[in-house]
Amino acid sequence: MILTVSHVTTYRYDAPVRGAVQSLRLTPSDCDGQTVRRWDLSVDGGLRGGAFRDGAGDRIEGWSVRGPVTSVTVRVAGEVETRDLAGLLRGHRESVPPSAWLRPTPAVRADTALAGLARAAAGRARDALDAAHRLMADIAEAIAWRPGATHAHTTAAEALALGEGVCQDHAHAMIAAAHSLDMPARYVSGYMAAAGDDAPGEAAHAWAELWIPDLGWVGFDPANRTCPDERYIRLGSGRDAQDAAPIRGVARGAAAGETLDVAVAVRSAQQ
Repeated sequence: MILTVSHVTTYRYDAPVRGAVQSLRLTPSDCDGQTVRRWDLSVDGGLRGGAFRDGAGDRIEGWSVRGPVTSVTVRVAGEVETRDLAGLLRGHRESVPPSAWLRPTPAVRADTALAGLARAAAGRARDALDAAHRLMADIAEAIAWRPGATHAHTTAAEALALGEGVCQDHAHAMIAAAHSLDMPARYVSGYMAAAGDDAPGEAAHAWAELWIPDLGWVGFDPANRTCPDERYIRLGSGRDAQDAAPIRGVARGAAAGETLDVAVAVRSAQQ
């Protein structure tokens, strides 16, 4: 499938700031499941700094904007050819060992309820892969898709107790539960072309990857009850949503109120 992406993020400040510095994880990596055909990343009025590929295989670029400015806009426009590998991450170059993804953060720390949910799924499973699939289904049942029910700092345990959340909460819960079973797991940010008007999720999407023996990294998306297929574009990974954030940065100058506007569109070029 050929997917086109348009992603515009604008930060607006109540008062002018002296400038801004940003770290952008907004460029997909080529792997067996996706090939970047065209990708343009820019910051209005910005200066491109250094770029590197981190140990997890993700490309990170530094940008700066000189002020005074009252807004900063980040633009992405691209085209990616995707292939359905049933969630398998193949051909992705990284140097971090799977064991490094066992260390929890406060957002993905399992409580008694999450650990119990994980044990129940594993107890019914034939092997690690089956356990991961059962875990994905159980999390989807336990946390109903409800935009606005949670916020950026809601933890996996809080989302499970609430019984509602969005893709970030589903991914956090999947990671926390996997960690309680000593399974390496990580948060993945990316894009998704919706299968239909009533499909849950947004064009900017997130899911989890679990390390399965003899298979490697496999993606699981409890929000859509499926493994990533040709509708997905993988951007980058981290220990949780904050660690894997596509945009991280700081504005220099006097403290000012900030608002954020995001517009993302992902479409199939064949349509």
